Amino acid sequence: MKTLKDIRVGKKAKVVKVHGTGALKRRIMDMGITKGVEIYVRKVAPLGDPIELNLRGYELSLRKADAEMVEVE
Repeated sequence: MKTLKDIRVGKKAKVVKVHGTGALKRRIMDMGITKGVEIYVRKVAPLGDPIELNLRGYELSLRKADAEMVEVE
């Protein structure tokens, strides 16, 4: 299973599934990360956390722990 955390800077990925339960899954989905959305990984912070994403026309910073819950292809 490939997750959003594994995608390199400058690459795109398509969301297959959002894992997790309850409030955590709801929070990720409320940020616009839902099935079928294409995400572009813009950059990674110098210490590796968080990562900056581009999706649905806006920029989003996401912790790697949360990015592990997003399965991509």
